[in-house]
Amino acid sequence: MALSVYPNNSKQVVLKDGTTYAYAYFPPKAADQPVFLLLHGFPSSSYDWHRQVDFLASKGFGVLVPDNLGYGDTDSPHEVEAYSQRRMSGHMFEILEKEGLKNGVIGVGHDWGSTFLARLHLWHPESLKALVFVSVGYNAPSDAPFDVDAINTMTKLALGFSTFGYWKLFERDNAGQILDEHPESVLSLIYPAEPETWKTDFGPIGAAEAWITSDKTTPLPSWLDEDFARTHQEIMAQKGYTGPINWYKAQMQNIDIHLHRDLPEERKHIKLPTMLVVSDKDYVLPPKLQKDRTSPFAKDLRVEEVSGGHWIQLEQTERFNELLESFALDVEKRAKK
Repeated sequence: MALSVYPNNSKQVVLKDGTTYAYAYFPPKAADQPVFLLLHGFPSSSYDWHRQVDFLASKGFGVLVPDNLGYGDTDSPHEVEAYSQRRMSGHMFEILEKEGLKNGVIGVGHDWGSTFLARLHLWHPESLKALVFVSVGYNAPSDAPFDVDAINTMTKLALGFSTFGYWKLFERDNAGQILDEHPESVLSLIYPAEPETWKTDFGPIGAAEAWITSDKTTPLPSWLDEDFARTHQEIMAQKGYTGPINWYKAQMQNIDIHLHRDLPEERKHIKLPTMLVVSDKDYVLPPKLQKDRTSPFAKDLRVEEVSGGHWIQLEQTERFNELLESFALDVEKRAKK
């Protein structure tokens, strides 16, 4: 969707391994101004960052915003193995190289984009000068198998409800088809009018499937309009949900776990300036858990908590934009000392 949303600044490129990516690039107004790399999550595209793109570009910052693998105008392979985080990190590094961004960008990741950013830092640390994790904290590389059942058990004991119950739906072979057949109910569940919906109808095991297959819908939240909803649905209808759900399947199948064995401990830590932005009503990704998973590994960490649910860049646009600008200015100021 980068091609149609940002027609004057978008590109579609074929990378060395034959994968096609679409992205938009807005060069900085001055050579010494930083460039932001905005990595979206599920189920989004470069379009979910449009309020940040407009703001940051107006301030003179550079912005590179891709449709990640599986989304929009980028390829959407059906094979789970294609969604290796190391492979996708290589893709993003190649795109940065194509644009001559060799001095490091400020990486910003939301949702799955946060995990993507963490792996870009692991495999290509030279590509970054600072990191911003949004909603999802730093996911340190580990050779311990990912176990969604253990997470659901743990969160139910700690919080009173499971938080990753929807992963059990996404684990199924026909998960993409189920979501494709009920687009309006998926929209209502993913972008809920009330954040508490995720506590009752998304996180608990079986709840997401019940909501989606019953075609339940609710009004749009106050922070979204009909234009956004229509554009979002057009984007997701392009290639469907199978590719996006493969990000989950790849994690549950531990396809990269062998790459994390025998990593030196120092490779797991972030020495660059880092900011974590969380929200007080994200019931699937509680802010305390995100702080706890990030702080042991990020030496130079700033934490900001805002009011609202999961979609911080959409719900708290003005505040979030201010945080990005102030963080970038601080990073640049410190670099010049």
